[in-house]
Amino acid sequence: MTKKDLTQGLALITFLLLIIGLVYKFNDDGIRYSLLSENSVNTNSSCIQCHGNLKGISPYHQEIGCISCHKGNNESSLKDSSHIGLISIPGNMSDADNTCGICHPQALSDLKNSLMTSNSGIISIDRFIFGDTHSPNMLAHIDSLGYGPADTHLRNLCSHCHIGNEKTAFAPTSQLSRGGGCNACHLNYSADARSELTLILNDSNSRSFHPSLDLNITNDHCFGCHSRSGRISTNYEGWHETLLSKDSVQDPKKYKVLEDDRVFRYVQEDIHNSKGIECIDCHNYEDIMGDGQLYAHEEEAVKISCEDCHFENNATILDSNDLNFTHKRILSIRKYENVKQTFLGTKKDSTPLLNTYFDDNNLAYLIRKSDRKKMPLKSPGESCNREAGHKDISCSACHSSWAPQCIGCHTDYDPVAQGYDLFKGEYMKGSWVEYAAEFLADAPTLGVRKNKEKREIQAAIPGMIMTLDQSQFKGSEREKIAFHRLFAPASPHTTDTKGRSCTSCHSNPLALGYGRGNLEFSYKNKPPKWTFEAEYENLKDGLPADAWIGFLEDPTRKQYSTRIDFFPFSLEQQKRVLIVGACFSCHKEDSETMKESLKIPFEDYKKKMSVKCILPVFN
Repeated sequence: MTKKDLTQGLALITFLLLIIGLVYKFNDDGIRYSLLSENSVNTNSSCIQCHGNLKGISPYHQEIGCISCHKGNNESSLKDSSHIGLISIPGNMSDADNTCGICHPQALSDLKNSLMTSNSGIISIDRFIFGDTHSPNMLAHIDSLGYGPADTHLRNLCSHCHIGNEKTAFAPTSQLSRGGGCNACHLNYSADARSELTLILNDSNSRSFHPSLDLNITNDHCFGCHSRSGRISTNYEGWHETLLSKDSVQDPKKYKVLEDDRVFRYVQEDIHNSKGIECIDCHNYEDIMGDGQLYAHEEEAVKISCEDCHFENNATILDSNDLNFTHKRILSIRKYENVKQTFLGTKKDSTPLLNTYFDDNNLAYLIRKSDRKKMPLKSPGESCNREAGHKDISCSACHSSWAPQCIGCHTDYDPVAQGYDLFKGEYMKGSWVEYAAEFLADAPTLGVRKNKEKREIQAAIPGMIMTLDQSQFKGSEREKIAFHRLFAPASPHTTDTKGRSCTSCHSNPLALGYGRGNLEFSYKNKPPKWTFEAEYENLKDGLPADAWIGFLEDPTRKQYSTRIDFFPFSLEQQKRVLIVGACFSCHKEDSETMKESLKIPFEDYKKKMSVKCILPVFN
């Protein structure tokens, strides 16, 4: 290469770098944005001729200009021609590749694979119940919905809550909000922006305040979708759904009417809610946006666990060297002040909890994201650390004060009714209809999660105690009328610091899966034994309406839950629980005798029992 060639080459490289520098810029957080997308204060932008006085845009979006998000024709000063290709409400999944995804490609890629986008678990379980698939663990995506019995059921009743559902109107987040892509979580209307809504609809040029797109994600953003199904949002606030009509509500302290006219009764709020801790204080980026991987069910996708913050001596500790680009960017935007760059991480996969830190005394704190208040993280109580007796019991199994429970539902298809396709947003002929028999709120039933990783006692709720009538659906070759009794693993989000009492598990028929009723240990007559009288009448399968299994029944059915690795107690496990339950006929829960029994394996403790102890006899 000659000196002349080298000089020309360097000149060409310099010219190209200059062009790149003119076209692209990186802000302080490493977010690339294009200078070809006119800055909102740049006088060369045709947008500001009509919209130059807009306020309220978050600082990180002020730099990138109008057309980066809204597109349109920036070369024209005429309204009609400048609005060609305009996206009035950018951020829906249908346009995210060309709007939000330009600057946030990794976030969009993660979101596309998230459960909020796919609805995999909801779809796969529904198809399994209808007989379309052989397993509830099949990966599925809401975009694959067809028009068979299961998918039509989803279209009529379950397909409104997903990120791909389009936001089509200017409006702040409400209890009726569903979907909206990036807007679902990140769109915030100030009081000024709200006040202008009626003006915007009549004259867009009168707008002075733009809603903000930011990280100020409140519980209101979650409520629209998560007040349905497992009702996590309402549970967390202490409200339980009823079958009452809104006209019957007279006491607003005890009852609450939602915007969709459902009536909720106050039971007990989660202790974290009472402390002002919001959803995103626990559920971080990976929990919500996803980590790019596909998951069948939410418990697989969620990283956070109670033990991550409430630890004894085994915390997962990370520092700034463990953060990836996304974590560093979030941390920079959040700008947590006076905090050492040492974080707690999740035990599941060492995902950093960016709003945690250790002070100079090595005490751990959580920072509330809404107001930066520092909350001390407490270690588990003494009873939580008694290894021998309760080492396999999950936190929520013991500390969930109540869980929503629906029993005796009936679902059938009406071929002449006018249905509504929630997925497509249009009316259709024929509709699935559900009739709920009763909504209940009590401490959850207990079940066993057993897989290669671990064996754990978890909270369980009736996922489906229902009759499914497909007889009127044309073309269905499946069982016409089927009865299902399936429970589901649950994390009710109704945490109480006190936890369940010993008897609420060991002598409670609901906890054991028998349903509500009178479970009694009789030792005055021979032989000493447990008896059970159910509160609810039997359904067509011969079990009480709220039961999971029969009294002292050894579960032998192929499927008992909405998961392939979640089961009711086996007969031997029931006996172990009830043997301890019999002890409480004489011994108080806090007695030294019962405390001692937790320190060693129960089979060993049985050998130390007094000859006066009366144990139940099982047939």
